[in-house]
Amino acid sequence: MVDSAQLSRSKSIHRRTGRTFYFATRLLPKRVRRATYVLYAFFRVADEVVDDPGEASPAAQRRRLEEFREAALGRRLTDDPVVSAFAELRAEYDIPAEEVDEFIDAMASDVETSRYETYEELEAYMRGSAAAVGAMMTYVMEPDDLEAALPHARTLGEAFQMTNFLRDVGEDVAERDRIYLPQETLDRYDVDVRDVEERRFTGEFAMAVERELQRTEQLYLEGVAGIQYLPADCQLPVLTAAVLYADHHRLIREGGYDTLTRTPSLGTLRKLVLVARTRWHWQFVEDPEAVFRTVSEGVAGDEPTPARPDDPLPTH
Repeated sequence: MVDSAQLSRSKSIHRRTGRTFYFATRLLPKRVRRATYVLYAFFRVADEVVDDPGEASPAAQRRRLEEFREAALGRRLTDDPVVSAFAELRAEYDIPAEEVDEFIDAMASDVETSRYETYEELEAYMRGSAAAVGAMMTYVMEPDDLEAALPHARTLGEAFQMTNFLRDVGEDVAERDRIYLPQETLDRYDVDVRDVEERRFTGEFAMAVERELQRTEQLYLEGVAGIQYLPADCQLPVLTAAVLYADHHRLIREGGYDTLTRTPSLGTLRKLVLVARTRWHWQFVEDPEAVFRTVSEGVAGDEPTPARPDDPLPTH
């Protein structure tokens, strides 16, 4: 049983490092909300091994991640309250070891991988990171039809992560020397990678971002379609999280697609408005797809985009 100290530590990490997700998490029923604090905190402490390594060498980072893996799977003791809480939670909800392995493997790949040639390579990374996170969250929610819910949960997790990648291009390259936009997309729009590395915004970069926004919005639609398989008390909170994350796309477009020199962020008032609008429509139509399309201004409609009209939409 996760104790109060473990929960408090997990909640503190969640509040500090994942403001949008923390905001949405508070809407979950208590039985899921407490577990989500622990899950998210575990994801963050593992991620920080490679995102904030300090003086640790690549070999030391990999060793630390392996220690997390062994502790999370209950094969060794740990004095880290978050990791020990996650291990208890994993056993309680019978989260498969494979999900943990995929997640840790993805974090380990971040030690040395900082560029992705194709979307398929990036997608393979997200299967272990965002998709594994979505799957673990689904186990905690305990849907009646787990197998129907899992694929959509993984896809929605990928959508959230792609939004983060698109929002944080400048921060990622400046703080971690990472570029998550696939090189094939940059090449398609004649983006000079040196402009990205030196945070020089160009019209070519804007077109590349718009194309990846469109691809990500297809992921949202696929992911939201599976919310119907979640327990009734989880559907509205997960839908609200999708609306909140997707609204970053509106900010990106309003900012002219410049996520190199600025990082768009939702204010508290905007979040409250979106929560209220989502809840309002939900009380009349408990259809996740319909409400998402009605409320979300982050998903492109028929407005013109800077992408070339003859450039085909990348597929998932």
